[in-house]
Amino acid sequence: QVQLVESGGGLVQPGGSLRLSCAASGFTFSSATMSWYRQAPGKGRELVAVITDAGVSTNYADSVKGRFTISRDNAKNMVALQMNSLKPEDTAAYYCNAHYYYYARPYEYWGQGTQVTVSS
Repeated sequence: QVQLVESGGGLVQPGGSLRLSCAASGFTFSSATMSWYRQAPGKGRELVAVITDAGVSTNYADSVKGRFTISRDNAKNMVALQMNSLKPEDTAAYYCNAHYYYYARPYEYWGQGTQVTVSS
């Protein structure tokens, strides 16, 4: 059974930092592209950052470039999102996403989300 469990969300003041973690199980983690998405109230889900299976390549939404860093540890089946210089507009539920192919079939899974609130 595939599980993605996020942690690390919370309330932080503008300019502060948070580190989100996602613990994965139930699939071959090292074969999956891992991503973080976010969804603010009343808005659609937005791709924040993505990291390829070996961690060689990353990509970020323009709104978080230079402030957020995605990383992964394939030995621990974990992906993290380091968020610095947080802004009120970063307030959202953050979701971990796994995407991989198995025998040429695509599979995609989501975590339950963790809330990040940036406010003074």
